[in-house]
Amino acid sequence: MLLLFLKERLAWIGFYVFIVVTLNILFSLDVGLVSISITYVNTCMFVSLVVFLLWRYIVEVGQLKDFLGNVDGQLDDVHSKSMDLSPFQEAYFTKLEDVFDVKDMELNKAKVQLQEYSDELLAWVHEVKAPLTSINLMLTQIDDLVLRRKLEHEWLRLHLLVDQQLHQTRLASIEKDNYMTEIELRTVVYKEIRAMQPWCLEKGIGFDVAELSEIVMTDGKWLAFIVRQILSNAIKYSPANTEVLIFSEVDATGAQLLHIKDEGLGIRQDDLPRIFQKSYTGTAGRESAQSTGMGLYLAHNVAVKIGIRISVQSKVGEGSIFTLRFPLQNEYVKLTGR
Repeated sequence: MLLLFLKERLAWIGFYVFIVVTLNILFSLDVGLVSISITYVNTCMFVSLVVFLLWRYIVEVGQLKDFLGNVDGQLDDVHSKSMDLSPFQEAYFTKLEDVFDVKDMELNKAKVQLQEYSDELLAWVHEVKAPLTSINLMLTQIDDLVLRRKLEHEWLRLHLLVDQQLHQTRLASIEKDNYMTEIELRTVVYKEIRAMQPWCLEKGIGFDVAELSEIVMTDGKWLAFIVRQILSNAIKYSPANTEVLIFSEVDATGAQLLHIKDEGLGIRQDDLPRIFQKSYTGTAGRESAQSTGMGLYLAHNVAVKIGIRISVQSKVGEGSIFTLRFPLQNEYVKLTGR
């Protein structure tokens, strides 16, 4: 702060040096001033400068801290502040208030437009879900089993995309849309497996599911979304006629873990740190036109919001294990207290 103050007052210091040099020249040239001590005059002037700079440093640094404190906080009318600002500082502060007011208006306008867009998108998604449900009912009337399974698979892909868009739109307001309660893992997992049945039948994917009788405290709807994204990836990247293993355990801290293991392509080590980034498809995703890079990104963001930690272990050619760690009781209390 001292160096900043001295840099700000370089003009003052330069003017002082000019005055001192001028006086010393006058004392040297004017014979009438021979009897006066130049050293005494220089010392008095230097002491006066030091005292003056010290006084201004204390006053101006105090004003600067008060000014910055109010800028960092909420900008109100400068005249309502108990601040001893200089006229220039008041002018700066008032100008900053004007700029912030304009930016606040623009930000509020953008928020309103974004909310309107989100509401329109949600309405559109709900409108699309109605004909999708009707189409699903119509598919049951097709006698050709092979054709029906292919159509059901395509319907499922469309349904998952619409569902993903629905939850992506709701993600911004998840704090208002979650309900923490006791959920049996088996209920959520079995429901999502049944929803993936057309896709699994077409690829010959089977499931080896443990008992999963454990009870966890979480939001059932958002947990189902997370499991849905992981299962869809496991099915998408697994070879035909393989199995997906789903089991649970308790870790050393006493937290409940849910594991989903596939026999798919696996994930390269340099891709692992980035798989939860938005729109990142990875090496395997670039080889598939179906990959959007949004599923794991949304699943990870939802998990963070409801206190679940997602971790991945994978090797190329050996498949992947996605693990969901549910919060402990004390972590859950912190989560609900936010």
